[in-house]
Amino acid sequence: MLNRIGVQVAGHISQQRLMDKLAQLARFGALENGGVNRQALSVEELDARTWLIDWAYTLGCEVMTDDCANLFIRRAGREDLPPVVTGSHIDTQPCGGNLDGCYGVIAGMECLSALAQAGVTTLRPIEVAIWMNEEGSRFSPGAMGSSVFVQPQRLANYLNNQDAQGETLVQALTRCHQRFPHLPRRATLPLAAFVELHIEQGPVLEQANQPLALVQGIQGVRWYQVTCLGQSAHAGTTPMADRQDAMSLARQTVQQLEQRATALPADELRLTFGRWEIEPNAINTIAGRATFTLDFRHASPAVLAQFDDWMQQIAADNVVVECVFSHAPVAFNTQLLAQQYACTQTLEIETATLTSGAFHDAMHLASHCPTSMFFVPSHNGISHNPAEYTDPQYLYLGAKALACCLTELANQPIGVTHEHPHLSCLL
Repeated sequence: MLNRIGVQVAGHISQQRLMDKLAQLARFGALENGGVNRQALSVEELDARTWLIDWAYTLGCEVMTDDCANLFIRRAGREDLPPVVTGSHIDTQPCGGNLDGCYGVIAGMECLSALAQAGVTTLRPIEVAIWMNEEGSRFSPGAMGSSVFVQPQRLANYLNNQDAQGETLVQALTRCHQRFPHLPRRATLPLAAFVELHIEQGPVLEQANQPLALVQGIQGVRWYQVTCLGQSAHAGTTPMADRQDAMSLARQTVQQLEQRATALPADELRLTFGRWEIEPNAINTIAGRATFTLDFRHASPAVLAQFDDWMQQIAADNVVVECVFSHAPVAFNTQLLAQQYACTQTLEIETATLTSGAFHDAMHLASHCPTSMFFVPSHNGISHNPAEYTDPQYLYLGAKALACCLTELANQPIGVTHEHPHLSCLL
């Protein structure tokens, strides 16, 4: 049963203020086509950080950072307990939209504004986290800041990674820390919970005519590179029966995988053949080498393992198979999801349930503390695009649900149980 304070705080969420702040953030790195280019640790992103920090101070919040330039905006609680945290990222793709990641950050800040306006101080602190380099469009890999927060030893492996201009991550981090020398470094403390609010980036919610989703987890993924080997030869003189055509072999391999995938549930299956490289890539020469990548996603560990078996079965002397990335499915915390559901029911907001096919910072936080997500619809499922759009009413409802949920969680003296028994979370 909900405490009335969560509903009270949700009542102070302002749709106008939310939309105004989203528009203000969109000015940093704004493009003429309505999109945004605000990549991680760029001048534009550092300017946006300055704006967020100033906003935080007007709300009476403390602002902290860490070695990976994650930013933490903290509203104190009545007791110094592990905080309830929300947030996302403000870095974008080179021609991105105004909502991906940004909505989760601005909605989190709007929740802090609503708490201040309502005159409510929660038992636990509430923090808004701005994770560094979620997109991975400037420095690889993506979700870098959240992964380092959970496993600090990863940072050393990232420091020499370069952007397209040859600048290293360590150089960009140094410039960021020099820009904000007054920010204290956040102590390594456990989190009580992390709840991320995000646009869906797909069409499912809009097609279902639902304003909000409780996200059950994130699909597991396999990235493979397959190289098919043949023999380059003249396209006009080599009979069809005598050819060793790497491109034909690659097409046959793709068809075999697609046929096998048809046996899997279509609503959960994601199979993409994304990058192709053909050698010598000449119009009148038979291909001697054809390399392609595939991205396979599913929520079931058993199905992912079955797919791994299929990939090993297609390997041969003339078919080289390499797994280049693998991540297990992530199941979000059932207690948090129940709290989210209780809030949406009390606020009379219709909800669906979804599994995310995209990666989010919550993917890493789930191994550190109880974690879950909300989704709001994306018009036509478009994201990573200036046309990215969500109805302002849905953005407003998502922020209301988040405010209620954060307030309820931050007033719990014991906290939420982490569902990974091999991990500990001090609540």
